Amino acid sequence: MKRYIITILLGFVVVSACKRDFDAVNPNSPTIASFWKTSDDAVKGVNAIYSTFHRTASLYSRWMFYHGILKSDEGFGSGGDGGLNNLMRFNQTDYNDGLTSLTWETLYVGVSRANQVIANVPKIEMDAALKSRLIAEAKFLRALYYFNLTLYFGNPPLMLQPSQPLDTPPNATTAEAYAQVAKDLNEALIDLPVAYTGNDLGRATKGACYALLGKTYLQQKQYQQALDAFSWLVTGPGNGIYKLTTNYRDNFIITRENNEESVFEVQFSENPAESTDDDVDESRVSNSGTSISQFFAPPGVGFSDGAARRWVVDEFLQETTVGGAQDPRLAASFIFNNADPAGPTATMVYGQTFANRYGDGPNANGVWFRKLLNDHWKNEEGFRSPNNYRLIRYADVLLMYAECLNGLGRTAEAYPLVDRVRQRAGLATLTLAKPGLSQAAFLTQLKHERLTELAGEGWRWADLLRWGDLSKALANRDADFANFVVGKHELYPIPQRDIDLNPNLRQNPNY
Repeated sequence: MKRYIITILLGFVVVSACKRDFDAVNPNSPTIASFWKTSDDAVKGVNAIYSTFHRTASLYSRWMFYHGILKSDEGFGSGGDGGLNNLMRFNQTDYNDGLTSLTWETLYVGVSRANQVIANVPKIEMDAALKSRLIAEAKFLRALYYFNLTLYFGNPPLMLQPSQPLDTPPNATTAEAYAQVAKDLNEALIDLPVAYTGNDLGRATKGACYALLGKTYLQQKQYQQALDAFSWLVTGPGNGIYKLTTNYRDNFIITRENNEESVFEVQFSENPAESTDDDVDESRVSNSGTSISQFFAPPGVGFSDGAARRWVVDEFLQETTVGGAQDPRLAASFIFNNADPAGPTATMVYGQTFANRYGDGPNANGVWFRKLLNDHWKNEEGFRSPNNYRLIRYADVLLMYAECLNGLGRTAEAYPLVDRVRQRAGLATLTLAKPGLSQAAFLTQLKHERLTELAGEGWRWADLLRWGDLSKALANRDADFANFVVGKHELYPIPQRDIDLNPNLRQNPNY
């Protein structure tokens, strides 16, 4: 899957001259009736669902990281993109703003592609095992797209059949939407394999499905259901498949993609035929790389449109390793003046010292997210990075499993899970450092553990939402939250143009 390219277009519009019968079938274009015939068609259809990850900037090429990282208290809009900066400040007056409306639209493109596979592949005469697997992959991907729609928009319409021009589906409730995500994942579990090899590496696995199912339940604080899902990876068959890498940094470099800690990652590759111009209409090209590194990289090597808050660095400095050293996850997670404890003259930024690049100028105290960058092999960034995005790591699963146990009042049993994550970083075990924490105190500690382990990976917003921590009070460490309105800004507005076209669609509260 690392090198797959879109080979079909599942939806199209034909525009022609006057006096044409627009209901007539274009004989030069594939139709649903003519396309879904062979196993090759089925594979291409599923590949097109995966390729939605790369479509325009609105998903995992760029904007999903704005939603999950910059909008949270760990990041902010730091560059010259006024629209992005306003959105991160909870100041949105245009409900058709591309950052939100195109994310919504592209997630539904993925849903639509998945719906076509689920509806049409069962009719194809082909190998039964491959057919079942492909349908399961489509259900996993539809679940992932709906998970994001629910997380960021709250009440998305559930469209579970191929779209028709006159469809006007109503909003689902958040509970109904998450229930559909869980239904798809539970059905997909049956036919997804444990692993893949060769060109299929990167497709949805049984472990990825259980992990996303656990996330779906945990986001609703359904601790027992989440625990049961995560158990497959922690105490069940997955415990022999997944483990923490010895070196934390290995989870973010191109030479260690799809490693033993990776539960699911979005595959990217650098296609030399792709334009290097950011203005290209990426929805019309086979963009197999990600542009997030260009927009997250510090000045001089990137646009620095998004950066990290300094308070996150201080969170890492609360304790040292058992040997008295700085937590190695800090330098692996951020670029800043003291990423090397020896200071700016020792800290390297894309082949130069921090002191040489930024001195005592306006960027001297800046902090940039490092995990999605390419400074480990390049001295500048670009728009088509091949570095995979590790969407779900095993460390994340272990910490979520611990959260479930604590949520069920089984706090003592949760300690060893956190201990494994801390020990990999060289820290003292939590069992030794803070024994006997109450349920509430353990959750407070777990919030720290998730921040230091997962900073800059896109899950911070979901965590804050789940914990009920989103409020103006966060302004003491992120000034953007001074504008936060409880009961409104937990969700994005549904695009106004969709509401205008669909009388059954209702806007989110207080917009």
